[in-house]
Amino acid sequence: MRSDLLATGLTPDWPVPPGVGAWMSSREGGVSHGPWQGLNLGMAVGDDPAAVAENRRRFAEAIGAAPVFLRQVHGRTVLRLTAADARRSEPLEADAAFTTEPGVACTVQVADCLPVLFAAPHGRGVAAAHAGWRGLAGGVLDATVAALCDAAGCGPDALQAWLGPCIGPRQFEVGAEVLQAFGGDPAGDRRFIPRRRPDGELRWLADLPALARERLAACGVAATTGGAWCTVETPLRFFSYRRDGVTGRLAAAIWLR
Repeated sequence: MRSDLLATGLTPDWPVPPGVGAWMSSREGGVSHGPWQGLNLGMAVGDDPAAVAENRRRFAEAIGAAPVFLRQVHGRTVLRLTAADARRSEPLEADAAFTTEPGVACTVQVADCLPVLFAAPHGRGVAAAHAGWRGLAGGVLDATVAALCDAAGCGPDALQAWLGPCIGPRQFEVGAEVLQAFGGDPAGDRRFIPRRRPDGELRWLADLPALARERLAACGVAATTGGAWCTVETPLRFFSYRRDGVTGRLAAAIWLR
């Protein structure tokens, strides 16, 4: 089961120490049905709780660590996780987490938002962040970098970051409020491609991974990989809220072995 399920998801290809494990699920390998078909890991999306519990059990078995699922609110709160948090019955509210304890998996759920995993040098700490446009503009990556660097005793330039699947630049149509959240000008900003709808309304296409790389670079993180997968355009492999409305959740996790 463990090797079979791992083969259905994504294992980051990045130069991290052997003591760091990281994996992101796809929608394959689970027991959910209907719009949540497959390995839905979200408890608050209308799926059968028993099916989600079995999917989460399979997820934990596959990674060989204890995943800590958060109640995500598109904010910038970052929590330090310990083994005690893995035994909680109710999820903690945050959009990012870090740990320095082996066996505890920092885990974020997504269905178009961007998951970002971080590894400090020499296996001194790991972190995961849930970055939709609100969290990204609000500084969730900045806060995660600062917290992990403080815990691991390193600078941002020593971190490795991996960007998982999210809504891609051909699909992420946004309004003026998103441009303004990133300090952009609706009259002209090279980071956003204008698109006029048939009814005349002006919208823009945004590149979420590129905005994340820009933010990480501003934080001092230079070693960034991933960010090449679009959830919307890959329906057999990934859940997508923008595409389907009612759907499941993927999860990205990172842990110290």
